[in-house]
Amino acid sequence: MTAEHINIDHIAMLCRIAISDEERRTLPKQIDTMLAHIQQLEEVDIRDVKPTLHTLEISNVLRSDKPGENFSVETALMNAPEQKNNQITVPRIVE
Repeated sequence: MTAEHINIDHIAMLCRIAISDEERRTLPKQIDTMLAHIQQLEEVDIRDVKPTLHTLEISNVLRSDKPGENFSVETALMNAPEQKNNQITVPRIVE
């Protein structure tokens, strides 16, 4: 596939972006370059490559979920800019 078969204006409309006349002229060549790189990737034999989710061998590094010591109300509210009835108050953001 080459960029000459791609409607740049249609793609811009789908992406909800405005493109200039200069971009309209340069994008097909850039898309051709990207498609050529993708074509090169498609030619690589990956039959013997083991699928991975991550490039490094990692395991779950989360700690176990065990209850611990709780903060006191005073400690929890110590840095709150505003508080009312032992709760942090924040400005309303939804009407």
